[in-house]
Amino acid sequence: MIEKPVSRRTVLTASLTAVVGAGLAACGSRPSEQAATKTDKPLVIGVSLPLTGDFSQPGSEAKRGYQVWADQINKAGGLLGRPVRLTIVDDASSQDTVVSDYTKLITQDKVDLVLGTFSSLLNYAASAVAEKNNMVFVEPAGGAPKMFTRGFKNLFFAQPATAPHQADVFVDWIKSLPAGQRPATAAYPSQDDPFAKPVIDSMREQLEALGVRTVYTSTYPADTTNFQSIASQMAGKKPDLIAQGAVFEDGVGLVRSLKQLRYSPKIMFQTSAPSNAGQYSSGVGEGSTEGVFYTVSWHQDAHTPHNAEFVADYQAAYQNADPAEDAADAYAAAQVLQAAVTAVGAVDQTKIRDWLHANTVQTILGPLSWADNGEPQGKFLLAQWQSGTAQVVAPPDAATSQTIVNPKPDWK
Repeated sequence: MIEKPVSRRTVLTASLTAVVGAGLAACGSRPSEQAATKTDKPLVIGVSLPLTGDFSQPGSEAKRGYQVWADQINKAGGLLGRPVRLTIVDDASSQDTVVSDYTKLITQDKVDLVLGTFSSLLNYAASAVAEKNNMVFVEPAGGAPKMFTRGFKNLFFAQPATAPHQADVFVDWIKSLPAGQRPATAAYPSQDDPFAKPVIDSMREQLEALGVRTVYTSTYPADTTNFQSIASQMAGKKPDLIAQGAVFEDGVGLVRSLKQLRYSPKIMFQTSAPSNAGQYSSGVGEGSTEGVFYTVSWHQDAHTPHNAEFVADYQAAYQNADPAEDAADAYAAAQVLQAAVTAVGAVDQTKIRDWLHANTVQTILGPLSWADNGEPQGKFLLAQWQSGTAQVVAPPDAATSQTIVNPKPDWK
């Protein structure tokens, strides 16, 4: 999901509500709506991203995904016959700054369109500014349940499902196992994060209903860097399954601590962290990725429309690096906005919003559609690291590998 960084500030507290309220008070009228006309005037899309601070790693990947999309659309003649210009500013992973950024982009810079930032925490505030100004807000990350309880009409989450449903495909796999092969016990450590924690909470509830006994659960702060105590407590319980609500560095940190203790569970699941391509493999060691499960919105070998072009252009632009999931999610968010603007034939926020509520959009993540509150209506993919490569193992029609490593081998 999606909702993937060094650490996160993770609680949507009363102070966040105050931040949002302050931003809304500063908002003025939205930009003028423009019909498609022949003009060389750029169509400007405003984005605030965490290019520094806690979320700089996924924020930088999101920027790359947006930029690849913009380069492609401009090579094809632009959007509505106009060249696209991205105005991207750095919110420094700050709730206060992201509110100020989108307020300025909309009310002072008069951008034509906006796209979302990274994380539920930042998008919670940013989407409120967009809603107040009647601007369509397609977000590439931000699947926390709290995002969709406010009655917003302009919010669209451009991933297959929200956080509470991210683990469903993993639970489905557990259900498919013969009773004797299912984990008997499980441990559930999670970062106090508005996206990661609901994934783990939902998984625990579903697995407990299957008879999987919980032997350990904990929620650790976003700035946790030492995982020796957590790993030691879990190793003492010897769980068959460890399911961690990890963002990025905390996922790497826990694996390193488990390796030091020489405790390897039969099944290992982490949110987000394993989807960070080579950065995860480098962090834990390629041999220690083997058998690790995660759920993901996208895979670079997926046979979805334009996916091969996205991967090739990303690699050409960024020294042959493989795209991270965050880059793909941002690209897909831009595809969603592009499809609606093209179908409407104008920069008309109300028409764009209504079109998205009524239609399905084909993206590199697959088809996306939304409920009235902007919640997507699909399912994630179940992925697993195998022989140093991330593979999709479920559902069968999307699988890139026909085998599943089970049990997980010892760390290497």
